[in-house]
Amino acid sequence: MQPKKHLCLLVIWLLLILAGCALDNSTNSTEQPDTVIAKVKRVIDGDTIQVEVNGQEENVRMLLVDTPETKHPNLPKQPFGEDATAFAKEILTDQNIKLEFDGPTRDKYDRLLAYIWIDGKLFNEWLLEKGLARYAYEYDPPYTYKKQMKQAENNAAEQKLGIWSITNYVTEEGFQFNESETEITNNIQAEVNSAHVYQTCKDARKASVTPLYRGDKGYSDQLDGDGDGVACE
Repeated sequence: MQPKKHLCLLVIWLLLILAGCALDNSTNSTEQPDTVIAKVKRVIDGDTIQVEVNGQEENVRMLLVDTPETKHPNLPKQPFGEDATAFAKEILTDQNIKLEFDGPTRDKYDRLLAYIWIDGKLFNEWLLEKGLARYAYEYDPPYTYKKQMKQAENNAAEQKLGIWSITNYVTEEGFQFNESETEITNNIQAEVNSAHVYQTCKDARKASVTPLYRGDKGYSDQLDGDGDGVACE
């Protein structure tokens, strides 16, 4: 009788192990993946896009960046907002991208919160590098790429790129701007551009700086034939 008893205990032990493995697999299958591939359907503005992911359309709010407003119902268009949108459209429209989640996956508007990766480059950081966005909205720190993104913002601020070319424009609460500052903004931008303006797109391409976006050194309206804020596409 003793060998049979041992055999029964062994069978029960094996069944318990298998049941535990099945439960673990079931739990893991429902977890949110850290990354997912998506197709960009539309750029809404500089920091928000619409994508198709897993057969569904979703709006995605880019993590840790805030670009100036262009479509806010209660605010005028803010300087460099259209430039940020034009840059996002140029880089992301109709492209396959990777969404990476870091903390809560959705905001209060039910938009996905994600880093945007394209061709191995972090687009959120790219916006900061070009002075088209400020670092903002830490929902659930710590964040994986905070250090490098803050460094990108600091570099842009030191060089007075884009949003940083306007004194006291960028604040902790957002962008402080009123209509009377439009002329000042345009004059500042003209001074930045006139420091080095390419005479032709051929010259710009030789310097490997194309396309040029409004706010970039070397950009001029003369090179932007269709007036969309992107020269020498």
